[in-house]
Amino acid sequence: MQPGDLLDLDITDVAHGGVFVARHENRVVFVPDAIPGERVRVRLTDVGKSSFWRAEAIEVLDASPHRRPHVWQAADIGAPPDERPGGADFGHIALGHQRELKQRVLEDALRRFGGIEVPAVTMRGLDDETPDGTRWRTRVSLHVDEDGRIGPFAARSHRVIEVAELPLATREIEEVALGLEGFEPGRIDLVQPTDGSVRVILRPEVPRAPRPARGRGARSAPRPPRPRVDPTAQEVVSEIVGGRTFRVDAGGFWQVHRLAAEALTSIVRDAFSGDDRLDPEAQHWDLYGGVGLFAATLAELAGASAQVTSVESDARATEHAGDNLAEWVGARAETGRVDRWLAAQAAAASPRERGRLRRGVVLLDPPRAGAGREVVEHIAGIAPASVVYVACDPVALARDIATFASFGYRPERIDALDLFPNSHHIETVAVLSR
Repeated sequence: MQPGDLLDLDITDVAHGGVFVARHENRVVFVPDAIPGERVRVRLTDVGKSSFWRAEAIEVLDASPHRRPHVWQAADIGAPPDERPGGADFGHIALGHQRELKQRVLEDALRRFGGIEVPAVTMRGLDDETPDGTRWRTRVSLHVDEDGRIGPFAARSHRVIEVAELPLATREIEEVALGLEGFEPGRIDLVQPTDGSVRVILRPEVPRAPRPARGRGARSAPRPPRPRVDPTAQEVVSEIVGGRTFRVDAGGFWQVHRLAAEALTSIVRDAFSGDDRLDPEAQHWDLYGGVGLFAATLAELAGASAQVTSVESDARATEHAGDNLAEWVGARAETGRVDRWLAAQAAAASPRERGRLRRGVVLLDPPRAGAGREVVEHIAGIAPASVVYVACDPVALARDIATFASFGYRPERIDALDLFPNSHHIETVAVLSR
């Protein structure tokens, strides 16, 4: 068969990455915009691999009872596949069933890649959310193409499409976004911190100079343009979590869901309440610490004499973390790549310091790719009493849990949060103990 051929397929399961599973002549076919239990008509898009194909759904022949009109009309099954915007790939599924599917993906990843018997996990939403899971994004990125079109990328592409609504964004961001016009090619970030005012951060593309030719007749391909950052990106804004104010650059990293920071820190507090309180004399680490959100949570739990170190590679974020942790004399923020910082600590820690670390907690919130074996091995070598792993990718989490397990760590609890309703993304907090 060739790309463009049509097939009628039964959808049997959900896969990681926002796609669903069908089979044709014993070959897996990955299909977006479907639901397990449905029969759909698809158009093949990629048949280059012997193990699986990819297709796009163009018509629902037998609908699931969990199907609803898409929360983003432009992404509905009735729209041409190449005109459907990305970012809301579960928006056609009733919210409760979305969470059942996400829980299935998480549990499957933990079994297959983590090799563990999964403890009780429930995927839950956040309080005070809308019934259809919209209006939660306080940070949105749009793109500007060479023709001046402004909008999101079409799903699974880098082609800009114009849209008449942004239902996952707050209404204030949507209003500003739909009024944008006349910008250079590049990216536009819209940010709404706690004060409610929307910041517009321009990141127009700047062409890179071509590399010099190497050798006779050599010609180097031009590198892609790089973004030029608007000074607004370094405007310092305030985010308030649990009554505490955190300084962060408008263009810096902060949780996207308006309720996410509160929900995540509440889980950490709950994990170390009662008999499991943090040792106030131990040393605690917050790795990939950003502006110190979790470091402050650990410091609150450990008390006034808390010894907490936040480690972050972004120097601006580290500067803010230092300010955000200033009330604790024993707290500090350091700039560095986590893997290199850990290696240095492992080489330099005295027996006394190692003893304090063994009684402490290491919290890590790595990027989507996960921490990786080297980082996990360094942490396990220090042998903290507990590890708290905040993950935005279930497969990366499962692989790192498997590495921790090889050093004797097991999950005490796993909390799954739906911080990204109407998308396939999952946020998980796993607490591991020796």
